[in-house]
Amino acid sequence: MCSKFKNCTIYQSFQIVCSVCVNKPVTCKTLLSTYFHGPHNFSLTRSIDRLHYPNLNYGLAFSIEDRQALGIHGLLPPRVLSLQEQVEQTMKQIRSYKTDIEKYVYIMELASHHEKLFYKIIKSYTVEMLPLVYTPTVGTACQMFSHLYKSYFKALFITIYDKGHIYEILKNWPVQDVKAIVVTDGERILGIGDQGIDGIGIPIGKLFLYTALAGIKPHFCLPIALDFGTNSEAKLNDPLYLGLRIKRTEGKECDEFWDEFMQSVAERFGSTCLIQFEDIGNKNAFKLLEKYQNLYCCFNDDIQGTSAVTVAGLLASLRITKKKLIDNVIVFHGAGEANIGIAELCVDAMRKEGVCEEEARSKIWMVDSKGLIVKNRPSGGITIQKEAFAHEHSPIESLDEIVREIKPSVLIGASSTPGAFSPGILKQMTENAERPIIFALSNPTSRSECTAEDAYKYTDGKCIFASGSPFPPVELNGKKFYPAQSNNSYCFPGIALGILCSGMKTVDDEVFLVVAECLAGLADEKDLENGSLFPPLDRIIDMVSVRIAQAVMNHAYRKGSASVYPEPCDKISYIKNHQYNTEMSKIFPIKYNYPC
Repeated sequence: MCSKFKNCTIYQSFQIVCSVCVNKPVTCKTLLSTYFHGPHNFSLTRSIDRLHYPNLNYGLAFSIEDRQALGIHGLLPPRVLSLQEQVEQTMKQIRSYKTDIEKYVYIMELASHHEKLFYKIIKSYTVEMLPLVYTPTVGTACQMFSHLYKSYFKALFITIYDKGHIYEILKNWPVQDVKAIVVTDGERILGIGDQGIDGIGIPIGKLFLYTALAGIKPHFCLPIALDFGTNSEAKLNDPLYLGLRIKRTEGKECDEFWDEFMQSVAERFGSTCLIQFEDIGNKNAFKLLEKYQNLYCCFNDDIQGTSAVTVAGLLASLRITKKKLIDNVIVFHGAGEANIGIAELCVDAMRKEGVCEEEARSKIWMVDSKGLIVKNRPSGGITIQKEAFAHEHSPIESLDEIVREIKPSVLIGASSTPGAFSPGILKQMTENAERPIIFALSNPTSRSECTAEDAYKYTDGKCIFASGSPFPPVELNGKKFYPAQSNNSYCFPGIALGILCSGMKTVDDEVFLVVAECLAGLADEKDLENGSLFPPLDRIIDMVSVRIAQAVMNHAYRKGSASVYPEPCDKISYIKNHQYNTEMSKIFPIKYNYPC
Protein backbone atom coordinates (compact mmCIF):
# COMPACT_ATOMS: atom_id res chain seq x y z
CA MET A 1 0.00 0.00 0.00
CA CYS A 2 1.39 3.37 -0.95
CA SER A 3 2.37 5.73 1.86
CA LYS A 4 0.08 8.45 0.55
CA PHE A 5 -2.84 6.06 0.74
CA LYS A 6 -2.13 5.19 4.40
CA ASN A 7 -2.36 8.84 5.35
CA CYS A 8 -5.46 9.50 3.24
CA THR A 9 -8.31 10.81 5.38
CA ILE A 10 -10.82 9.32 2.97
CA TYR A 11 -9.28 5.87 3.51
CA GLN A 12 -9.18 6.36 7.25
CA SER A 13 -12.87 7.25 7.37
CA PHE A 14 -13.80 4.11 5.47
CA GLN A 15 -11.29 1.59 6.80
CA ILE A 16 -13.88 -0.12 9.03
CA VAL A 17 -15.70 -1.58 6.03
CA CYS A 18 -13.04 -1.19 3.37
CA SER A 19 -13.42 -4.22 1.09
CA VAL A 20 -10.29 -3.54 -1.00
CA CYS A 21 -7.66 -6.18 -0.43
CA VAL A 22 -5.03 -4.39 1.69
CA ASN A 23 -2.40 -6.99 0.82
CA LYS A 24 -2.06 -5.44 -2.62
CA PRO A 25 -1.00 -1.91 -3.47
CA VAL A 26 -3.88 0.45 -4.09
CA THR A 27 -4.06 4.16 -4.77
CA CYS A 28 -6.38 6.85 -3.52
CA LYS A 29 -7.65 7.17 -7.07
CA THR A 30 -8.85 3.58 -7.23
CA LEU A 31 -10.59 3.89 -3.87
CA LEU A 32 -12.34 7.02 -5.00
CA SER A 33 -13.46 5.35 -8.24
CA THR A 34 -14.73 2.37 -6.27
CA TYR A 35 -16.71 4.17 -3.62
CA PHE A 36 -17.42 7.64 -4.89
CA HIS A 37 -18.14 6.95 -8.56
CA GLY A 38 -19.64 3.50 -8.23
CA PRO A 39 -23.27 2.41 -8.46
CA HIS A 40 -24.36 4.66 -5.61
CA ASN A 41 -22.83 7.84 -7.02
CA PHE A 42 -21.29 8.99 -3.75
CA SER A 43 -20.13 12.57 -3.55
CA LEU A 44 -17.61 14.16 -1.25
CA THR A 45 -20.33 15.61 0.95
CA ARG A 46 -20.57 14.76 4.61
CA SER A 47 -21.78 11.23 5.25
CA ILE A 48 -24.46 12.62 7.54
CA ASP A 49 -26.15 13.85 4.37
CA ARG A 50 -27.32 10.28 3.82
CA LEU A 51 -29.89 11.01 6.52
CA HIS A 52 -30.99 14.20 4.77
CA TYR A 53 -31.31 13.13 1.13
CA PRO A 54 -34.42 11.01 0.54
CA ASN A 55 -32.80 8.95 -2.22
CA LEU A 56 -29.85 8.00 0.01
CA ASN A 57 -31.61 7.52 3.32
CA TYR A 58 -32.28 4.00 4.61
CA GLY A 59 -33.49 5.18 8.00
CA LEU A 60 -33.16 2.57 10.71
CA ALA A 61 -32.07 -0.01 8.14
CA PHE A 62 -28.46 1.25 8.22
CA SER A 63 -26.41 -1.54 9.77
CA ILE A 64 -24.09 -0.78 12.70
CA GLU A 65 -21.12 -1.16 10.37
CA ASP A 66 -22.66 1.26 7.85
CA ARG A 67 -23.36 3.78 10.59
CA GLN A 68 -19.77 3.63 11.80
CA ALA A 69 -18.38 3.94 8.29
CA LEU A 70 -20.62 6.85 7.36
CA GLY A 71 -20.05 8.77 10.56
CA ILE A 72 -23.68 8.56 11.62
CA HIS A 73 -23.23 6.09 14.47
CA GLY A 74 -25.15 7.43 17.46
CA LEU A 75 -27.35 9.69 15.32
CA LEU A 76 -30.00 6.98 15.10
CA PRO A 77 -31.55 4.78 17.81
CA PRO A 78 -29.41 1.64 18.26
CA ARG A 79 -32.07 -0.74 16.96
CA VAL A 80 -31.63 -1.81 13.32
CA LEU A 81 -34.91 -2.40 11.47
CA SER A 82 -35.27 -3.88 8.01
CA LEU A 83 -37.10 -1.88 5.37
CA GLN A 84 -40.14 -4.15 5.74
CA GLU A 85 -40.16 -3.66 9.51
CA GLN A 86 -40.10 0.10 8.91
CA VAL A 87 -43.06 -0.31 6.55
CA GLU A 88 -45.15 -1.96 9.26
CA GLN A 89 -44.09 0.62 11.85
CA THR A 90 -44.97 3.50 9.51
CA MET A 91 -48.35 2.02 8.56
CA LYS A 92 -49.32 1.98 12.23
CA GLN A 93 -48.43 5.65 12.39
CA ILE A 94 -50.45 6.47 9.25
CA ARG A 95 -53.48 4.59 10.54
CA SER A 96 -53.34 6.44 13.84
CA TYR A 97 -54.42 9.69 12.15
CA LYS A 98 -58.16 10.32 12.12
CA THR A 99 -58.58 12.18 8.83
CA ASP A 100 -57.31 11.43 5.34
CA ILE A 101 -55.80 14.89 4.97
CA GLU A 102 -53.71 14.33 8.11
CA LYS A 103 -52.53 11.06 6.63
CA TYR A 104 -51.74 12.85 3.36
CA VAL A 105 -49.54 15.45 5.08
CA TYR A 106 -47.67 12.73 6.99
CA ILE A 107 -47.14 10.72 3.79
CA MET A 108 -45.81 13.76 1.90
CA GLU A 109 -43.32 14.43 4.69
CA LEU A 110 -42.23 10.79 4.59
CA ALA A 111 -41.63 11.02 0.82
CA SER A 112 -39.38 14.02 1.39
CA HIS A 113 -36.91 12.22 3.65
CA HIS A 114 -37.18 8.44 3.08
CA GLU A 115 -37.86 7.70 -0.57
CA LYS A 116 -37.50 3.92 -0.58
CA LEU A 117 -39.74 3.51 2.45
CA PHE A 118 -42.41 5.74 0.88
CA TYR A 119 -42.57 3.74 -2.35
CA LYS A 120 -42.23 0.42 -0.55
CA ILE A 121 -45.34 1.31 1.48
CA ILE A 122 -47.36 2.11 -1.65
CA LYS A 123 -46.19 -1.11 -3.26
CA SER A 124 -47.06 -3.16 -0.16
CA TYR A 125 -50.42 -1.47 0.57
CA THR A 126 -51.52 -0.26 -2.86
CA VAL A 127 -55.28 -0.42 -2.31
CA GLU A 128 -55.09 1.42 1.01
CA MET A 129 -52.55 4.03 -0.08
CA LEU A 130 -53.78 5.07 -3.55
CA PRO A 131 -56.81 7.00 -2.26
CA LEU A 132 -54.48 8.89 0.11
CA VAL A 133 -51.74 9.70 -2.40
CA TYR A 134 -54.15 10.43 -5.25
CA THR A 135 -57.94 10.71 -5.63
CA PRO A 136 -60.00 11.48 -3.68
CA THR A 137 -57.69 12.90 -0.97
CA VAL A 138 -55.55 14.89 -3.40
CA GLY A 139 -58.63 16.96 -4.28
CA THR A 140 -58.95 18.10 -0.68
CA ALA A 141 -55.19 18.68 -0.55
CA CYS A 142 -55.38 20.99 -3.59
CA GLN A 143 -58.13 23.05 -1.98
CA MET A 144 -55.92 23.47 1.10
CA PHE A 145 -52.47 23.45 -0.51
CA SER A 146 -51.43 27.01 0.34
CA HIS A 147 -52.38 26.35 3.96
CA LEU A 148 -50.54 23.01 4.02
CA TYR A 149 -47.44 24.09 2.13
CA LYS A 150 -44.05 23.06 3.50
CA SER A 151 -40.68 23.09 1.80
CA TYR A 152 -40.83 19.32 1.39
CA PHE A 153 -43.43 19.73 -1.40
CA LYS A 154 -40.87 19.55 -4.21
CA ALA A 155 -42.07 21.20 -7.41
CA LEU A 156 -41.30 24.03 -9.81
CA PHE A 157 -43.48 27.15 -9.99
CA ILE A 158 -43.31 29.38 -13.07
CA THR A 159 -45.45 32.53 -13.28
CA ILE A 160 -46.67 34.60 -16.20
CA TYR A 161 -44.20 37.28 -15.04
CA ASP A 162 -41.36 34.85 -15.78
CA LYS A 163 -42.11 35.00 -19.50
CA GLY A 164 -38.83 35.34 -21.36
CA HIS A 165 -36.89 33.54 -18.61
CA ILE A 166 -38.46 30.08 -18.48
CA TYR A 167 -35.30 28.28 -19.59
CA GLU A 168 -33.31 29.88 -16.77
CA ILE A 169 -35.93 28.76 -14.23
CA LEU A 170 -35.86 25.20 -15.57
CA LYS A 171 -32.09 25.26 -15.09
CA ASN A 172 -32.64 25.97 -11.40
CA TRP A 173 -34.11 22.49 -10.94
CA PRO A 174 -31.17 20.61 -9.40
CA VAL A 175 -31.61 17.40 -11.42
CA GLN A 176 -30.45 17.46 -15.03
CA ASP A 177 -31.71 14.03 -16.06
CA VAL A 178 -35.43 14.86 -16.09
CA LYS A 179 -37.38 12.57 -18.43
CA ALA A 180 -41.01 13.17 -17.44
CA ILE A 181 -42.88 16.36 -16.55
CA VAL A 182 -46.47 16.69 -15.37
CA VAL A 183 -47.62 20.28 -15.77
CA THR A 184 -50.85 22.05 -14.80
CA ASP A 185 -52.18 25.58 -14.96
CA GLY A 186 -54.61 24.70 -12.16
CA GLU A 187 -57.68 25.90 -14.05
CA ARG A 188 -59.73 22.70 -13.88
CA ILE A 189 -58.68 20.53 -10.95
CA LEU A 190 -60.74 17.32 -10.85
CA GLY A 191 -64.35 18.40 -10.33
CA ILE A 192 -63.54 21.28 -7.97
CA GLY A 193 -62.61 23.95 -10.51
CA ASP A 194 -59.93 26.65 -10.65
CA GLN A 195 -57.38 26.18 -7.87
CA GLY A 196 -54.51 28.28 -9.27
CA ILE A 197 -51.10 27.06 -8.15
CA ASP A 198 -52.75 25.02 -5.41
CA GLY A 199 -53.45 22.54 -8.20
CA ILE A 200 -49.77 21.47 -7.99
CA GLY A 201 -50.97 18.65 -5.73
CA ILE A 202 -52.16 16.83 -8.87
CA PRO A 203 -48.77 16.78 -10.73
CA ILE A 204 -47.03 15.78 -7.48
CA GLY A 205 -49.49 12.94 -6.98
CA LYS A 206 -49.34 11.82 -10.61
CA LEU A 207 -45.56 11.59 -10.54
CA PHE A 208 -45.62 9.66 -7.28
CA LEU A 209 -47.73 7.12 -9.17
CA TYR A 210 -45.28 7.17 -12.10
CA THR A 211 -42.77 5.67 -9.69
CA ALA A 212 -45.03 3.68 -7.38
CA LEU A 213 -47.10 2.01 -10.12
CA ALA A 214 -44.72 1.90 -13.09
CA GLY A 215 -41.25 2.04 -11.58
CA ILE A 216 -40.14 5.24 -13.31
CA LYS A 217 -37.19 6.49 -11.26
CA PRO A 218 -38.13 9.40 -8.97
CA HIS A 219 -35.32 11.69 -10.07
CA PHE A 220 -36.59 11.47 -13.66
CA CYS A 221 -39.81 13.22 -12.61
CA LEU A 222 -40.60 16.93 -12.34
CA PRO A 223 -43.98 18.45 -11.29
CA ILE A 224 -44.62 21.98 -12.56
CA ALA A 225 -47.33 24.57 -11.86
CA LEU A 226 -47.75 27.40 -14.36
CA ASP A 227 -49.24 30.42 -12.61
CA PHE A 228 -51.39 32.51 -14.92
CA GLY A 229 -53.40 33.79 -11.95
CA THR A 230 -56.80 32.43 -10.93
CA ASN A 231 -60.45 33.27 -11.37
CA SER A 232 -61.36 31.71 -8.04
CA GLU A 233 -62.65 34.46 -5.77
CA ALA A 234 -61.95 32.23 -2.77
CA LYS A 235 -58.26 32.06 -3.72
CA LEU A 236 -58.00 35.73 -4.60
CA ASN A 237 -59.50 36.72 -1.24
CA ASP A 238 -57.43 34.23 0.77
CA PRO A 239 -54.52 36.10 2.45
CA LEU A 240 -52.62 32.80 2.71
CA TYR A 241 -52.93 31.87 -0.98
CA LEU A 242 -49.39 31.46 -2.30
CA GLY A 243 -49.97 32.09 -6.00
CA LEU A 244 -50.35 35.30 -7.97
CA ARG A 245 -53.42 37.13 -6.72
CA ILE A 246 -54.49 38.33 -10.15
CA LYS A 247 -57.25 37.33 -12.56
CA ARG A 248 -56.24 34.53 -14.92
CA THR A 249 -54.20 35.71 -17.92
CA GLU A 250 -55.63 34.67 -21.29
CA GLY A 251 -55.15 35.24 -25.00
CA LYS A 252 -51.96 35.92 -26.93
CA GLU A 253 -49.73 36.41 -23.88
CA CYS A 254 -50.78 33.01 -22.54
CA ASP A 255 -50.22 31.35 -25.94
CA GLU A 256 -46.72 32.84 -26.21
CA PHE A 257 -45.94 31.64 -22.70
CA TRP A 258 -46.90 28.07 -23.60
CA ASP A 259 -44.75 28.23 -26.75
CA GLU A 260 -41.77 29.34 -24.71
CA PHE A 261 -42.41 26.71 -22.06
CA MET A 262 -42.54 23.81 -24.54
CA GLN A 263 -39.43 25.01 -26.37
CA SER A 264 -37.54 25.53 -23.10
CA VAL A 265 -38.33 22.03 -21.85
CA ALA A 266 -37.04 20.51 -25.09
CA GLU A 267 -33.86 22.60 -24.91
CA ARG A 268 -33.23 21.92 -21.23
CA PHE A 269 -34.14 18.22 -20.99
CA GLY A 270 -34.17 16.99 -24.59
CA SER A 271 -36.80 16.38 -27.26
CA THR A 272 -37.84 13.01 -25.79
CA CYS A 273 -38.70 14.47 -22.38
CA LEU A 274 -42.34 13.55 -21.83
CA ILE A 275 -44.76 16.40 -21.01
CA GLN A 276 -48.09 15.34 -19.55
CA PHE A 277 -50.73 18.09 -19.55
CA GLU A 278 -52.87 17.85 -16.44
CA ASP A 279 -56.13 19.55 -15.44
CA ILE A 280 -55.88 22.28 -18.05
CA GLY A 281 -59.12 24.24 -18.61
CA ASN A 282 -61.40 22.92 -21.38
CA LYS A 283 -60.80 25.91 -23.65
CA ASN A 284 -57.03 25.44 -23.68
CA ALA A 285 -56.76 21.67 -23.26
CA PHE A 286 -57.82 20.72 -26.80
CA LYS A 287 -55.96 23.68 -28.32
CA LEU A 288 -52.68 22.79 -26.62
CA LEU A 289 -52.96 19.12 -27.52
CA GLU A 290 -53.72 19.86 -31.17
CA LYS A 291 -50.94 22.44 -31.35
CA TYR A 292 -48.13 20.43 -29.76
CA GLN A 293 -49.02 16.76 -30.27
CA ASN A 294 -47.01 16.39 -33.48
CA LEU A 295 -44.16 18.66 -32.35
CA TYR A 296 -43.28 17.41 -28.85
CA CYS A 297 -43.46 14.24 -26.79
CA CYS A 298 -46.68 15.04 -24.94
CA PHE A 299 -50.19 13.88 -24.09
CA ASN A 300 -53.17 15.06 -22.06
CA ASP A 301 -54.21 12.60 -19.39
CA ASP A 302 -57.66 14.13 -18.87
CA ILE A 303 -58.49 13.74 -22.56
CA GLN A 304 -56.43 10.74 -23.66
CA GLY A 305 -55.63 8.87 -20.44
CA THR A 306 -59.25 9.02 -19.28
CA SER A 307 -60.43 7.90 -22.70
CA ALA A 308 -58.06 4.90 -22.65
CA VAL A 309 -59.15 3.58 -19.26
CA THR A 310 -62.86 4.22 -19.93
CA VAL A 311 -62.84 2.57 -23.35
CA ALA A 312 -60.92 -0.30 -21.76
CA GLY A 313 -63.83 -0.63 -19.31
CA LEU A 314 -66.33 -0.58 -22.19
CA LEU A 315 -64.39 -3.20 -24.13
CA ALA A 316 -64.17 -5.36 -21.01
CA SER A 317 -67.95 -5.00 -20.50
CA LEU A 318 -68.47 -6.46 -23.98
CA ARG A 319 -67.04 -9.69 -22.63
CA ILE A 320 -70.07 -9.77 -20.30
CA THR A 321 -72.79 -8.56 -22.71
CA LYS A 322 -71.39 -10.57 -25.66
CA LYS A 323 -71.98 -7.60 -27.98
CA LYS A 324 -69.88 -5.33 -30.13
CA LEU A 325 -69.36 -1.70 -29.17
CA ILE A 326 -71.25 -0.58 -32.28
CA ASP A 327 -74.32 -2.48 -31.02
CA ASN A 328 -74.66 0.04 -28.17
CA VAL A 329 -76.13 3.52 -27.95
CA ILE A 330 -74.02 5.72 -25.70
CA VAL A 331 -75.12 8.88 -23.90
CA PHE A 332 -72.44 11.07 -22.34
CA HIS A 333 -73.58 13.35 -19.52
CA GLY A 334 -71.06 16.20 -19.58
CA ALA A 335 -69.29 17.43 -22.69
CA GLY A 336 -65.94 18.51 -21.29
CA GLU A 337 -62.51 17.28 -22.27
CA ALA A 338 -62.90 13.90 -20.51
CA ASN A 339 -66.14 12.85 -22.23
CA ILE A 340 -65.13 14.33 -25.59
CA GLY A 341 -61.91 12.34 -25.42
CA ILE A 342 -63.75 9.14 -24.50
CA ALA A 343 -66.30 9.67 -27.28
CA GLU A 344 -63.58 10.19 -29.90
CA LEU A 345 -61.79 7.00 -28.82
CA CYS A 346 -65.11 5.14 -28.92
CA VAL A 347 -65.41 6.23 -32.56
CA ASP A 348 -61.95 4.81 -33.27
CA ALA A 349 -62.85 1.54 -31.51
CA MET A 350 -66.09 1.21 -33.49
CA ARG A 351 -64.29 1.91 -36.75
CA LYS A 352 -61.91 -0.90 -35.90
CA GLU A 353 -64.98 -3.15 -35.68
CA GLY A 354 -65.58 -2.41 -39.36
CA VAL A 355 -68.04 0.50 -39.55
CA CYS A 356 -67.57 3.93 -41.06
CA GLU A 357 -66.98 7.04 -38.97
CA GLU A 358 -70.43 8.45 -39.70
CA GLU A 359 -72.17 5.32 -38.41
CA ALA A 360 -69.96 5.27 -35.32
CA ARG A 361 -70.77 8.88 -34.46
CA SER A 362 -74.49 8.21 -34.92
CA LYS A 363 -74.38 5.90 -31.88
CA ILE A 364 -72.98 8.61 -29.58
CA TRP A 365 -75.02 11.41 -27.99
CA MET A 366 -73.64 14.22 -25.83
CA VAL A 367 -75.40 16.17 -23.07
CA ASP A 368 -74.02 19.41 -21.63
CA SER A 369 -75.38 21.94 -19.14
CA LYS A 370 -77.92 23.15 -21.72
CA GLY A 371 -79.25 19.70 -22.57
CA LEU A 372 -78.92 17.37 -25.53
CA ILE A 373 -76.41 18.56 -28.12
CA VAL A 374 -78.26 18.72 -31.42
CA LYS A 375 -77.78 20.64 -34.63
CA ASN A 376 -79.13 24.19 -34.66
CA ARG A 377 -79.81 24.10 -30.93
CA PRO A 378 -81.58 27.37 -29.96
CA SER A 379 -79.56 27.72 -26.76
CA GLY A 380 -76.28 27.47 -28.71
CA GLY A 381 -73.04 26.83 -26.81
CA ILE A 382 -71.76 24.17 -29.23
CA THR A 383 -67.96 24.14 -29.62
CA ILE A 384 -66.11 22.55 -32.52
CA GLN A 385 -65.46 19.45 -30.39
CA LYS A 386 -69.14 19.12 -29.44
CA GLU A 387 -70.33 19.78 -32.97
CA ALA A 388 -68.81 16.50 -34.13
CA PHE A 389 -71.49 14.70 -32.06
CA ALA A 390 -74.47 16.98 -32.80
CA HIS A 391 -77.35 15.10 -34.48
CA GLU A 392 -80.60 16.06 -36.12
CA HIS A 393 -83.06 15.94 -33.23
CA SER A 394 -85.37 18.24 -31.33
CA PRO A 395 -83.74 19.86 -28.26
CA ILE A 396 -84.22 18.12 -24.89
CA GLU A 397 -83.02 19.66 -21.62
CA SER A 398 -83.87 17.01 -19.00
CA LEU A 399 -81.50 14.04 -18.63
CA ASP A 400 -84.47 11.89 -17.52
CA GLU A 401 -86.26 12.64 -20.77
CA ILE A 402 -83.08 12.13 -22.81
CA VAL A 403 -82.59 8.64 -21.35
CA ARG A 404 -86.23 7.75 -22.12
CA GLU A 405 -86.09 9.21 -25.64
CA ILE A 406 -82.63 8.12 -26.85
CA LYS A 407 -82.76 4.76 -24.97
CA PRO A 408 -79.01 4.37 -24.34
CA SER A 409 -77.55 1.04 -23.26
CA VAL A 410 -74.47 2.89 -21.99
CA LEU A 411 -74.62 5.98 -19.74
CA ILE A 412 -71.33 7.74 -18.96
CA GLY A 413 -71.07 10.70 -16.60
CA ALA A 414 -68.16 13.12 -16.29
CA SER A 415 -70.21 16.18 -15.40
CA SER A 416 -69.16 16.86 -11.79
CA THR A 417 -72.90 16.91 -10.99
CA PRO A 418 -73.53 14.82 -7.86
CA GLY A 419 -76.64 12.65 -8.05
CA ALA A 420 -77.25 13.38 -11.75
CA PHE A 421 -78.09 9.70 -12.29
CA SER A 422 -81.32 9.66 -10.30
CA PRO A 423 -83.18 6.50 -9.23
CA GLY A 424 -85.62 7.11 -12.10
CA ILE A 425 -82.81 7.26 -14.66
CA LEU A 426 -81.16 4.14 -13.25
CA LYS A 427 -84.45 2.22 -13.42
CA GLN A 428 -85.03 3.43 -16.98
CA MET A 429 -81.62 2.07 -17.99
CA THR A 430 -82.79 -1.47 -17.13
CA GLU A 431 -85.65 -1.01 -19.59
CA ASN A 432 -83.23 0.16 -22.28
CA ALA A 433 -80.88 -2.82 -21.94
CA GLU A 434 -80.72 -6.20 -20.24
CA ARG A 435 -77.28 -5.37 -18.79
CA PRO A 436 -77.03 -1.55 -18.80
CA ILE A 437 -73.53 -0.07 -18.54
CA ILE A 438 -73.32 2.85 -16.10
CA PHE A 439 -70.07 4.76 -15.57
CA ALA A 440 -70.15 7.57 -12.97
CA LEU A 441 -66.66 8.98 -13.51
CA SER A 442 -66.61 12.39 -11.79
CA ASN A 443 -63.99 12.96 -9.09
CA PRO A 444 -63.74 13.28 -6.16
CA THR A 445 -66.31 10.89 -4.68
CA SER A 446 -68.54 13.76 -3.56
CA ARG A 447 -68.99 14.73 -7.24
CA SER A 448 -69.96 11.28 -8.51
CA GLU A 449 -73.15 11.11 -10.62
CA CYS A 450 -74.38 8.26 -8.43
CA THR A 451 -73.05 5.90 -5.81
CA ALA A 452 -72.28 2.26 -6.50
CA GLU A 453 -74.95 1.27 -4.00
CA ASP A 454 -77.64 3.24 -5.86
CA ALA A 455 -76.51 1.91 -9.23
CA TYR A 456 -76.86 -1.70 -8.15
CA LYS A 457 -79.98 -1.09 -6.04
CA TYR A 458 -82.08 0.69 -8.67
CA THR A 459 -81.03 -1.64 -11.48
CA ASP A 460 -81.66 -4.70 -9.31
CA GLY A 461 -78.02 -5.71 -9.67
CA LYS A 462 -78.22 -5.86 -13.46
CA CYS A 463 -75.92 -2.95 -14.27
CA ILE A 464 -72.25 -3.07 -15.16
CA PHE A 465 -70.87 -0.25 -13.05
CA ALA A 466 -67.66 1.76 -12.85
CA SER A 467 -66.75 4.96 -11.02
CA GLY A 468 -63.93 7.46 -11.05
CA SER A 469 -63.31 7.31 -7.29
CA PRO A 470 -63.42 4.20 -5.12
CA PHE A 471 -66.64 2.84 -3.63
CA PRO A 472 -66.85 -0.02 -1.11
CA PRO A 473 -68.31 -3.42 -2.10
CA VAL A 474 -72.10 -3.63 -2.30
CA GLU A 475 -74.16 -6.59 -1.12
CA LEU A 476 -77.54 -7.04 -2.82
CA ASN A 477 -79.90 -10.04 -2.88
CA GLY A 478 -77.26 -12.28 -1.34
CA LYS A 479 -74.58 -11.35 -3.90
CA LYS A 480 -71.53 -9.17 -3.32
CA PHE A 481 -70.49 -6.71 -6.03
CA TYR A 482 -67.04 -5.14 -6.22
CA PRO A 483 -67.46 -1.83 -8.10
CA ALA A 484 -64.90 -1.23 -10.81
CA GLN A 485 -62.85 1.93 -10.43
CA SER A 486 -62.18 3.48 -13.82
CA ASN A 487 -59.04 5.08 -12.50
CA ASN A 488 -56.50 6.72 -14.82
CA SER A 489 -53.77 5.21 -12.67
CA TYR A 490 -54.38 1.95 -14.55
CA CYS A 491 -53.11 3.63 -17.71
CA PHE A 492 -50.97 6.75 -17.45
CA PRO A 493 -48.04 5.25 -15.47
CA GLY A 494 -47.68 2.39 -17.96
CA ILE A 495 -48.11 4.75 -20.91
CA ALA A 496 -45.32 6.97 -19.59
CA LEU A 497 -43.10 3.96 -18.91
CA GLY A 498 -43.52 2.71 -22.48
CA ILE A 499 -42.87 6.18 -23.89
CA LEU A 500 -39.64 6.56 -21.91
CA CYS A 501 -38.37 3.03 -22.57
CA SER A 502 -38.81 3.45 -26.33
CA GLY A 503 -37.77 7.11 -26.43
CA MET A 504 -40.88 8.14 -28.34
CA LYS A 505 -40.57 11.47 -30.12
CA THR A 506 -44.32 12.13 -30.39
CA VAL A 507 -47.40 10.39 -29.00
CA ASP A 508 -50.14 9.73 -31.58
CA ASP A 509 -53.83 9.08 -30.83
CA GLU A 510 -53.60 5.41 -31.80
CA VAL A 511 -51.47 4.75 -28.72
CA PHE A 512 -54.49 5.14 -26.49
CA LEU A 513 -56.64 2.61 -28.35
CA VAL A 514 -53.73 0.18 -28.16
CA VAL A 515 -53.60 0.77 -24.40
CA ALA A 516 -57.39 0.39 -24.02
CA GLU A 517 -57.35 -2.94 -25.85
CA CYS A 518 -54.43 -4.15 -23.74
CA LEU A 519 -56.06 -3.18 -20.43
CA ALA A 520 -59.44 -4.63 -21.45
CA GLY A 521 -57.86 -8.07 -21.71
CA LEU A 522 -56.15 -8.01 -18.32
CA ALA A 523 -59.25 -8.52 -16.14
CA ASP A 524 -59.86 -12.24 -15.64
CA GLU A 525 -63.22 -14.01 -15.61
CA LYS A 526 -63.41 -13.89 -11.81
CA ASP A 527 -62.97 -10.09 -11.86
CA LEU A 528 -65.81 -9.76 -14.38
CA GLU A 529 -68.06 -12.10 -12.42
CA ASN A 530 -67.61 -9.96 -9.30
CA GLY A 531 -68.59 -6.81 -11.17
CA SER A 532 -65.11 -5.41 -11.74
CA LEU A 533 -63.99 -4.59 -15.27
CA PHE A 534 -60.35 -4.10 -14.28
CA PRO A 535 -57.71 -6.14 -12.48
CA PRO A 536 -57.35 -5.45 -8.72
CA LEU A 537 -55.42 -2.28 -7.99
CA ASP A 538 -52.62 -4.22 -6.32
CA ARG A 539 -51.82 -5.84 -9.68
CA ILE A 540 -51.02 -2.52 -11.36
CA ILE A 541 -47.41 -2.50 -10.20
CA ASP A 542 -46.23 -5.96 -11.17
CA MET A 543 -48.47 -6.70 -14.13
CA VAL A 544 -50.65 -3.95 -15.61
CA SER A 545 -48.09 -1.16 -16.09
CA VAL A 546 -45.49 -3.49 -17.57
CA ARG A 547 -47.94 -5.00 -20.05
CA ILE A 548 -49.20 -1.55 -21.09
CA ALA A 549 -45.62 -0.30 -21.47
CA GLN A 550 -44.87 -3.30 -23.68
CA ALA A 551 -47.90 -2.52 -25.86
CA VAL A 552 -46.82 1.13 -26.15
CA MET A 553 -43.29 0.10 -27.11
CA ASN A 554 -44.54 -2.34 -29.74
CA HIS A 555 -46.64 0.45 -31.23
CA ALA A 556 -43.74 2.93 -31.15
CA TYR A 557 -41.39 0.63 -33.06
CA ARG A 558 -44.14 -0.39 -35.49
CA LYS A 559 -44.91 3.27 -36.27
CA GLY A 560 -41.28 4.41 -36.32
CA SER A 561 -41.70 6.93 -33.50
CA ALA A 562 -39.15 5.26 -31.17
CA SER A 563 -35.63 6.62 -30.80
CA VAL A 564 -34.06 3.88 -28.65
CA TYR A 565 -32.22 1.43 -30.90
CA PRO A 566 -31.64 -1.41 -31.39
CA GLU A 567 -35.19 -2.48 -30.59
CA PRO A 568 -35.13 -4.71 -27.48
CA CYS A 569 -35.89 -8.35 -28.31
CA ASP A 570 -37.38 -9.10 -24.89
CA LYS A 571 -39.27 -5.91 -24.04
CA ILE A 572 -40.63 -7.19 -20.72
CA SER A 573 -37.13 -7.86 -19.41
CA TYR A 574 -35.91 -4.57 -20.84
CA ILE A 575 -38.70 -2.67 -19.07
CA LYS A 576 -38.16 -4.41 -15.74
CA ASN A 577 -34.42 -3.76 -15.90
CA HIS A 578 -35.14 -0.02 -16.16
CA GLN A 579 -37.59 0.16 -13.28
CA TYR A 580 -36.95 1.70 -9.88
CA ASN A 581 -36.10 -0.81 -7.18
CA THR A 582 -37.73 -0.27 -3.80
CA GLU A 583 -35.46 -2.81 -2.13
CA MET A 584 -32.30 -1.79 -0.30
CA SER A 585 -28.89 -2.51 -1.73
CA LYS A 586 -25.67 -2.73 0.23
CA ILE A 587 -23.89 0.57 0.68
CA PHE A 588 -20.50 -0.96 -0.17
CA PRO A 589 -21.60 -3.84 -2.34
CA ILE A 590 -18.60 -4.70 -4.53
CA LYS A 591 -15.21 -6.09 -3.62
CA TYR A 592 -12.38 -5.11 -5.93
CA ASN A 593 -8.77 -6.28 -6.08
CA TYR A 594 -6.98 -3.51 -7.94
CA PRO A 595 -3.43 -3.75 -9.20
CA CYS A 596 -1.08 -0.93 -8.28
